[in-house]
Order: sequence, then structure tokens, then C-alpha cells
Amino acid sequence: MIKIAKFGGSSVADAEHFKKIRAIVEADPARRFIVVSACGRRFSGDAKVTDLLYLVAAHVRYHVSCDDLLADIGARYFAIADELGLAYPIRDEFAAFAEKAKAGALSTEELVSRGEYFTAQLMAEYLGLPFLDAADVVAFHHDGTLAMGRTHELIQERGIPGGFVMPGFYGATREGRILLLDRGGGDISGAILAQALDADLYENWTDVSGFLSADPRIVENPQPISRITYSEMRELSYMGASVLHEEAVFPVMEAGIPIAVRNTNRPQDPGTIISDREDYVEDEPIITGVTGKKNFVAVHVLKDHMSNEVGIIRRTLTIFERYHVSVEHIPSGIDSFAVVVQGDDVKDCIWSIVADIKTEVAPDAIKVVDDLSLISTVGRNMIGRPGISGQLFAALGNEGISIRMIAQGSDEINIIVGVHKDDFEHAIRAIYRAFSDGDHLLELKDLKKTADESRPHVVDDK
Repeated sequence: MIKIAKFGGSSVADAEHFKKIRAIVEADPARRFIVVSACGRRFSGDAKVTDLLYLVAAHVRYHVSCDDLLADIGARYFAIADELGLAYPIRDEFAAFAEKAKAGALSTEELVSRGEYFTAQLMAEYLGLPFLDAADVVAFHHDGTLAMGRTHELIQERGIPGGFVMPGFYGATREGRILLLDRGGGDISGAILAQALDADLYENWTDVSGFLSADPRIVENPQPISRITYSEMRELSYMGASVLHEEAVFPVMEAGIPIAVRNTNRPQDPGTIISDREDYVEDEPIITGVTGKKNFVAVHVLKDHMSNEVGIIRRTLTIFERYHVSVEHIPSGIDSFAVVVQGDDVKDCIWSIVADIKTEVAPDAIKVVDDLSLISTVGRNMIGRPGISGQLFAALGNEGISIRMIAQGSDEINIIVGVHKDDFEHAIRAIYRAFSDGDHLLELKDLKKTADESRPHVVDDK
């Protein structure tokens, strides 16, 4: 069995976390392929090494001294090496790096990548595994896009069969130019490695015990999610549940490899398994989770007999495309429809868009609704089950919360409602309570019981 274990920045923050990682790795012989991020925050208010390295790059660009910054970064690594008694010449290696950085001899990408590079070097020695440089196996095209086919070939060719430690977040072109993945790219690196090695499981170790069914800052003690599908995870992540980088899903999803999100600080917790299994069992929750985001804008277009007019929605969407604005939802009625977009995308152009719609679409009325928040209730077990929407809307109505928009995905795994920003947290709590018995999310059998109890009782007196 092969498990890819990726440890995020909070999991490699200091020597104590290195010790936790070694205990985790030694507890399972299948964990022999390790991917690490750069050292993250050690405590509230601390800085991530990656952020400090970006700051170094900015100082170098504007010819400002970065000696103190480099000294702080170096001290982080020196402390880890000293406490763990490592032999890797971190002081000499870091000094050579610092001189190149100050001289402007490194690109921003290569400079920033050294956070992962040094972390992986120290981790490899501490775990007793070989170091594999991501620059040697994660391939980029010249235009900065990933070369997946070549990456697979290089990992198969240069990867050490018995296991290794690889830094995440970066790779290189054929010419050796270091390039970076998006922020959160360590997750992507781990997923790419899992796909290339045809792993049985991709473990993503972080500082939370998997996904929760709601934001704990809004809902008190929300239930953990033990199992979730890739589709559900994408919905929850897009709407604000940021546990795993979205792009990390695709390589393993394509290969059918499940992901386990685990907590480095609480390895005994089962975490969340993400897979493509969509079947359900009797005791699973009706909903998987409730999440949402603020700051949306809805542009309502009203026109009599609109349903008889061909192309009116297309012409409206063309205007949004002209301003490079991505459309989130398009709820519609007989004589109206709304275009929902993220507020930040239209903050500088909303009235220009409205003016163009008036000119090119000629609506009878147009209305802009801002301060809109979207809340998504997600769950594969909602599909085809009567009463879910009614229960949700009743919960909001009972709390006096006005619903300003309703949308549902074609795959029926989510119901999205729009509410005023002031009702955002109140609405999430109301929806969560509607599908909760106080301690647990309601199970499928509970919904059936509720439906049976609410059905009129007919006496057959034949």
C-alpha cells in the first residue's frame, strides 16, 4: 500500500511539529512518500516563512536592506536543526542563499521556493528518507503551465521506490527555471505525486481534523464530516470552507484516489475521507454541511413578455463578459431574471454595466441589489428526497429572515439562498438547527420519520 502524506505549513512550524510528524510517519509503514510546505506560523501573530520570503524579494527589488528579515528566517531553520541534532549544513547553505538573494541573483520564484526546499532538507534527514528536489520532477512548460505528462515520467524515472521527502509548491522548466504553483500549491504537489505513483491514499495533514459541517465561528460545536464526495467538497470549498486547496482535488479525483484530511496535532482523530463514492448508508446525515460567502451583487432585469424574446439573457451576459466579470448564478422568472456576481468583481464598473444593459437590452426596469450573502446547504443525501427545501425555507421564515434569491445546482447536491448580509450568520445557524437534533445532524431515517408524522392520518373504515 502507498500513502502520500503531505504536511502543511502549520504542521512543520517548529521542531516540536517535526517530532509529531516523525511519530505519524513511523506509525504506518505505508507513509514513505512525504511532501512538505515551508514552515508556517508557530503562534498567533507569527509570520509564515513564505510570506517573509516574498517580503525579502520586495526589499531586494526596491534596494532596501533585508538583513534582518533573512536573519529571522535563518533563525527559524537553525533552531529546528539544533533542537533535533541534524547534521545538514543549514547555516552554510542558508548563508549562500542569503548572499545570492541580496545580490539579486535569484528570481522571486526561486527565492520564495527556498522555504520549502530547506524545510524538506531538514525533514528528510530527520525522517531518515532521501531528499528529492521538486525542481527535478515537477515539470513546467515554458509558459508557466504544468507539464503533467512529463512530471509523471520524471517521478517514475527519478523517484526513489522506497520513499522520499519532496518539497511542495514549486517545480522547474526544462531549462531549470524555478516556477511556483498557486498559493496552497503544496496541496497540489502532493496530489500530483499521488497520481503519478498511483497511490492508494493521499493524506493531507494540517491543523484541523477534517471538514466541519459549519464554520465553528458561527455555529457552536458543529459536527465533523466523516465522509464527503469530491463534488460536495468542491461546493463547500468554493463557498468558503477552506480546508484543502481546490485544485488539489483534480489530480487524485481523475485517478480515483481518496483524500484523507487529518490533524497533525490530533492524529488520533479520524478526519475526513474525500472520495468519489456517492452511495449512502442509513445513519449518514441528510446534509453534509452549511457554508456561505458575503459580498455579492444581484442585477435584476425585468421586461414584460420576456419569455417570448429570444436572446435577452445572452445579450445581458455578453455585457458582463465585456467587463471580464464572472457570473455566479442566474435565477429567473417569467418576466425577469437576475445576474448574481461577486461584489469585488464589479465594484469599479457596476454602473457602466447597468448603463450598457439599459442601452442594449432595453428592459422595462433594472434593479441592483447589493449587500447580498449566499448560503449553500450541501449534501448528496438530499437528492430526490421530498421536504428538504421546505424544511430549509421554513427554518428561515420562522426566524424572520427574508430570502432574496433561491438557486439549486443541476446535480441537486446543493440549495443556495441569498440573504441580506446582516442575516448571514443568523441564517446559517437557523439552517444548521433545522437539520440538527441538538447534538447531531439529522439522519436519513429521522427525516423519513418526520415526514411520516406530518402526513395526514386516514382511517380506513371499510
